[in-house]
Amino acid sequence: MKLFFATFAILVLFTSAYLQAAMAGSAFCDSKCKVRCSKASAQDRCLKYCGICCKECNCVPSGTYGNKDECPCYKNKLNKKKKPKCP
Repeated sequence: MKLFFATFAILVLFTSAYLQAAMAGSAFCDSKCKVRCSKASAQDRCLKYCGICCKECNCVPSGTYGNKDECPCYKNKLNKKKKPKCP
């Protein structure tokens, strides 16, 4: 039982550290995602996923919709349901 709690505590620490790093955006990603998500109905969600995708791909397509051919990495990212992850 102690091993379970110790493992769980370590897992929570690593997960929180990863999430903080993933959510901490660069100036480049923040500015590009702000433009990309400016017309989104769920802006907070759009900004979150755009930031994650930008950090991994180092690019964000121009405009508020489409243009994903400008950034193949961004275009090809899929979520668990095999749908596009990046807005």
